Amino acid sequence: MALPFDEAALLRLGCALKDAGYRFVTVTPATHARVNSRPANAWARDVRDVFGWSRRFGPGVLRADLLAMATAAGVVDHDGDGWRSRVRFSTYDDELFVHSAFPTDAPDTVFLGPDTYRMADAALAHLRGRAGPVRRAVDIGCGTGAGAIAVAKRTPGAEVVALDVNPAALSCARVNAALAGIDNVSVRHGDLRDGLDGWFDLAVSNPPFMVDQAGRGYRDGGGPDGSELSLAVLDAAMRGLRAGGSLVLFSGTGIVAGHDPLRAALAHRLAGADFRWTYREVDPDVYGEELDGAAYADAERIAVVVLEAQRRS
Repeated sequence: MALPFDEAALLRLGCALKDAGYRFVTVTPATHARVNSRPANAWARDVRDVFGWSRRFGPGVLRADLLAMATAAGVVDHDGDGWRSRVRFSTYDDELFVHSAFPTDAPDTVFLGPDTYRMADAALAHLRGRAGPVRRAVDIGCGTGAGAIAVAKRTPGAEVVALDVNPAALSCARVNAALAGIDNVSVRHGDLRDGLDGWFDLAVSNPPFMVDQAGRGYRDGGGPDGSELSLAVLDAAMRGLRAGGSLVLFSGTGIVAGHDPLRAALAHRLAGADFRWTYREVDPDVYGEELDGAAYADAERIAVVVLEAQRRS
């Protein structure tokens, strides 16, 4: 998702799409590729095909004002005898979120997909059941800012920090917060807790957790089993949570011979610490196509999981 693009023009485009009732649910990359490979889907027929399915489009498909705004934002490229958008707009929580177009293979990709929905849902479920006020929250590795924005909508008196190292993600998060009309989200560049000061009451995170042979930053979790960033998020939260503060960590893990290496590593870190915690599988079998690759040659399945950890008061 090459920078720069004009955030103000992109915001105008997002507002126009929102006013027009645009909605789109983003699927997994494998499903996206499968649907787009159908012969009838080679070219866009409407606005969802352009800004949702990332299909090539010709004259007359977009309203003139939408095309003008997308061009002014710098997110339309020539593609043969047509054009293609470099961004998608997706719906979550009745809000629109701008993120990278498909395919998501650039180093600075800003990803939104089913795991984003799951992570934000888990954060909101935790927030509903959580005792005590949230005065300060952080979304670590915020990407589009979906987690931060969802939390901020429910905690209007709190400062919510959206933290990421990817400049493209920070641009998207700023646009998305403005699209949602949220003014208590602070978008900052930083690696885990870099750029933060003081303590916080809630941390949410959906770090990369796959073993990615291409080493793409939005996808590769680091280490031999993809858990390095997830463990680093836990370490940061354990340092920064105040008494009663809690972490919601959405991650994933390859299960090998019935053993979950991520759970074992998290449990080791939490052993003896002043935290109550739960860990559960949200979906026991995702990304099955990855099992064909060398990185998961020993795994029997890949699960997505949620850790909830709260420092005792």
